[in-house]
Amino acid sequence: MTNCQEERTAVDLKAVAEQAGRDLEDASALDVLRWAADTFGTRWCVTSSMEEAVVAHLASRALPGVDVVFLDTGYHFPETIGTRDAVEAVMDVNVVTLTPRRTVAEQDAEHGPRLHDRDPDLCCALRKVEPLEEGLKGYDAWVTGLRRDNSPTRADTPVVAWDARRGKVKISPIARWTQDDVDAYAAEHGVLTNPLLQDGYPSIGCAPCTRRVLAGEDPRAGRWAGRAKTECGLHG
Repeated sequence: MTNCQEERTAVDLKAVAEQAGRDLEDASALDVLRWAADTFGTRWCVTSSMEEAVVAHLASRALPGVDVVFLDTGYHFPETIGTRDAVEAVMDVNVVTLTPRRTVAEQDAEHGPRLHDRDPDLCCALRKVEPLEEGLKGYDAWVTGLRRDNSPTRADTPVVAWDARRGKVKISPIARWTQDDVDAYAAEHGVLTNPLLQDGYPSIGCAPCTRRVLAGEDPRAGRWAGRAKTECGLHG
């Protein structure tokens, strides 16, 4: 493996992203991640919400000890924190936990309690988007678990793209996978999954903004239920 840790310009990284977007559209998820390891050395990371650890597991096969970035918003379900701790304990990865600048109590003091109910976009910006912007500064590329079948807003997710907002290469190695593919990989490799997935939560976010999904509903219907909001702002 080439350990390419020198810093590259945004122009160089954009060219890499655009070429890879064309070349890797039909590549396997593992081959995409091996390309990331060969191209970026250790200057890439996996971001995980700890719904499950399939992408983290795949990445550890491409780069043992790879950084897995987790946003601890202060509002997670205990099961999500437990999944993070279990991933750190049993996988060949380095879990990096990012936290917002303000604790929940400090945010309540500044903006009033339950900001997530009154202005969920601002809450997500403060507790997710800002910490990720800061946490990604040391990387040239970041890996997500986005899939095209997650929701209509993600139907065109590229496998590799240029993240102009952050000036980084954005990699979604399982973009073409289905939920059945994820389940099959997890079963085959004994990958950890969040127990809430078996308790009516097919999409898991912060506890105050996530509910169980009813039969026949879209898998992400439990996120910000009753609102037009469908994304936290990390991916658009």
